[in-house]
Amino acid sequence: MRLDETSAAALDVVRADGLNDSQAVRAALREAAARRHSRSALREEARRLADDSADREEMRVIREQMAELAPAVDA
Repeated sequence: MRLDETSAAALDVVRADGLNDSQAVRAALREAAARRHSRSALREEARRLADDSADREEMRVIREQMAELAPAVDA
């Protein structure tokens, strides 16, 4: 396996836990997949909330209420 300098440094970080190259690569792949899955789930949740008109209306009402409670700012 031929790695560029950045990838070799990253592999060294993962191997610092005492893993051999194969174990380190497998661990890194699992961690990367978990991060991607998490980001995908967050994007889906954001999309679902953006499509929820009742939630958007509730947030609008809350913003108005918060604006009413905010102290006046003198310019």
